[in-house]
Parts: sequence; C-alpha cells; structure tokens
Amino acid sequence: MSDESVPCEKDAELRKRILEFSEVLKTEAHKLGAHGLDEKEFYQSGLFRGSIERVRGQFSASMREKREFVSVILNHMEHKKAIKSWESAGEANRHDYLVELLDGRKAAIELKGCLDGNNTNIFERPPHVQEFVIWSVCSNPGADPRHNVWSGIHTRLSAEIISRSQVVDGLIVWDWICGTLGRPCPKIDKGGSHETDVGPYRVPPPCIYLFPDTVPSPRNNPDPAPQALHHVGILRAFHECFGGKDRDVHSVRFQVGHQGADTVRTTTIERNGAVVRRSAPTPILRR
Repeated sequence: MSDESVPCEKDAELRKRILEFSEVLKTEAHKLGAHGLDEKEFYQSGLFRGSIERVRGQFSASMREKREFVSVILNHMEHKKAIKSWESAGEANRHDYLVELLDGRKAAIELKGCLDGNNTNIFERPPHVQEFVIWSVCSNPGADPRHNVWSGIHTRLSAEIISRSQVVDGLIVWDWICGTLGRPCPKIDKGGSHETDVGPYRVPPPCIYLFPDTVPSPRNNPDPAPQALHHVGILRAFHECFGGKDRDVHSVRFQVGHQGADTVRTTTIERNGAVVRRSAPTPILRR
C-alpha cells in the first residue's frame, strides 16, 4: 500500500536543490559579507555557525506569519458567512482560536506546525466548546508532508487521544505553501479543484481529516467510526468555503486492543472510500 496519507508529497527536485545549496553555503559562506576574516578565521570564529543558528531560531520561533495567515483565512470565512465570528483565545488558554458557527455552536482551534515534533502532543480540549480541531501550518517547503501528517496522526495524536481521553474532532492540514511550486497540490493539478484568492494568498482547498467523536477504548469502544463531515461544523465550513471536493476528505479510524500488557492501536486513513494508509497494531508509548 502506497503512503498517500496526504495527497501532496515532497518535491524531490526542491529537496535536491536544498541539499546542493546547503553544501555550497557551507563551503562558500566565507566569501559573503564584509567580516574581514580569511577562510580559516571565518570558520574558526563561530561566525558562520552562530549566524545559521540565529536564522534558524528566527524561522522556528516566530509565529507571526502563521497567525497572519490564519487571520486572513478566518476573516474571509466570516465575510463569506461561512462562520459567524472568531477571536484569538489568548496566551492563557491551551487553544489558539475560538470560532462561533452559524448555528451558534462553538469550535476551538489549536494551531500546530508540521506535526512531527513533540509540540503536537500538547493540547487540551476546552470544556465549553462543542468542537475541537487541530490545524497544521507547516511553512517549511522542504518538509515531507506525508511523513509529517502520518507522524502527527498515528504516532502522536492517536496516543494522546486514547491515553488522555481527549476527543479531537479532526485535523486541518493547510498553509500558504500549499499549491505553490514548493508544494504542488494534486487536488488542483489533477483533481479539478480550484484555488481561492484570499488577501495576499492563493490557496487550494484544505486537507481535512475527520476523527471519531468518542475516545477509543479496548473494552468498551474498540473501533469508533469517524464522524461525517456534516457533523463537524467547523471542518464543513472550511471545506465548503474553499471549494473542497467530498472525494478529497479523509476519515481516520483508531482501533484499539490489548497485546499482552500493552494497549495497541491501529490507525487507518481512508479517502474516497479507499484505504490510503494503515498501521500495524502499535503499542502506545508515552514519556
């Protein structure tokens, strides 16, 4: 079975260029700028390593660009009457945005990065909302989206959902890199979907994943069914507002059981009625 846990895949040519340029940068960096050092002095001084670490920290630490993207998207949805209103939840909360849907229901959104890091494990469903979803904004064009999505869903989210009895209604995978040369979108190129101009961005429909609305349990609830799209209002609003096709929506199952002393889960992702990835029964190991 091929891994199509998300329709897009990493751009092999871009990855090759990144590797080639990084090698050039490591060997030719001493020729850049007006530092006044010769080649040996430059690399011994720590100037190169310190500069690289600073740039890396600036990219990884700053959430401003991600939050600007989310604000533009949610403002567009409010303007198009796909949602009633939205607000930033503030730093004191364990979620990032609160959205009021057209029927008055409340949905909370937790903003994450590429899903392959430990930060994905940190979330808390607010008690006062009817829906809770996670939104992955992975702004690194060189990242592998299929690895990241599978790592996030199977390795991290499923373990937290089962171990902490935290219902997550679904996942959105979507950012301003989607549909660009750095991350071509098959939904546009092959699937007949259209792009939407939103502020400075032109975006394809988001990738949407529907999870069960109950916590899997080996004894009482070993194989809860994923929810239907019309049952999760916030995901339906994203899907319809940006012209998503029903055939592109993903359903995720978490089957749980016991193998000896271990609790194991089998994660299955389906799209358009076909299984696109399934794990073996995997023990839940939480540190």
